[in-house]
Amino acid sequence: MTRPLKIGIACYPTYGGSGILATELGIALAERGHEVHVFSYAEPPRLQGVTLVQFHLVQVAAYPLFRYPPYDLALTSKMLELMRSRELDIVHAHYAIPHAMCAYLAKQMLPESHTRIVTTLHGTDITVVGSDESYRDVTRFAIEQSDAVLAVSRYLADETRRLFNTNKEIHIAYNFVDTERFKPVERSNMSLPTLVHLSNFRAVKRPLDVIKAFALLRKALPAHLVLAGEGPELGPCLTLARELGLSADVSALGARLDVERVLAECHVLLQPSGSEAFGLAALEAMSCGVPVVGYHVGGLPEVVDDGVSGFLVPFGSVEQLAQRSLELLLDEPRRLAFGAAARAKAVSSFTVQSSVELHERIYRTCLGLP
Repeated sequence: MTRPLKIGIACYPTYGGSGILATELGIALAERGHEVHVFSYAEPPRLQGVTLVQFHLVQVAAYPLFRYPPYDLALTSKMLELMRSRELDIVHAHYAIPHAMCAYLAKQMLPESHTRIVTTLHGTDITVVGSDESYRDVTRFAIEQSDAVLAVSRYLADETRRLFNTNKEIHIAYNFVDTERFKPVERSNMSLPTLVHLSNFRAVKRPLDVIKAFALLRKALPAHLVLAGEGPELGPCLTLARELGLSADVSALGARLDVERVLAECHVLLQPSGSEAFGLAALEAMSCGVPVVGYHVGGLPEVVDDGVSGFLVPFGSVEQLAQRSLELLLDEPRRLAFGAAARAKAVSSFTVQSSVELHERIYRTCLGLP
């Protein structure tokens, strides 16, 4: 019988796909008997109330000498501490910078350690941060020094090879969803048509396009828009909604832990990202039986089947976002068929079990275990 593994997971605790995936993966691994530790500068929201996973707060000293607090060095020290005390088998870094580099540095400080470094690339660490001249070389180094590298879509794996000219093997490890938690619910036939946008409200998610598309749709149909999440673009979205006379039709819920409930009670997810390595929000909506309307960019076509489980329109076409959403809201049989197809794909292709088993195989291969 194979032994349980000791796994450290480094991630950002922010409201976004990488932190959610890392946290949910850690919980699933712990439920299968592995010892799991999570490192971050704050507790990820989905770890709240979870006792199976051990959380380690990375505290940064604010010395006047430092213009910016050296989080990467504090994280390295915390990783080193756990490599020594718990003899970690794996440090799984979600994002190459800084997490994979911190793991590499900690390992260099403990040459006798058998710890292996697994790095998952999520998107902006490659397409935005890693492609910046200031970080390109160190990102490439972190990737090539990892014992295994994973990407959340074929698109991201291809972009990584192109941007960094690397021959490193990159495993495809799609994001996953708990289909028992994210599942359809009965809606009232008399309920007001409701659209939802779920994101961390960064500019790359183009939430202002959501408001513009909703304004066009609202001219043809009474409807409501739910904004779930927090981030720098949320304020400008609410300002634009007010300027367009839509304040009464738009609700901002902030960061919610019951995302599954929010999604399941809506009819269409609007997800017009400018760059999307995968699209976890889209997958969670699909698992709830909610069709997706978004831009045809990045890895989103690997998740949403255009014309089957949603619509993917040309980037920047706010008019088509509105038109396709309107079509689904006006044609209930079609919307329900799209929702059923979306749910079926989530259940067949993106389950927790299949993802966890893939990660376990990669971990054991890195360690030379059966």
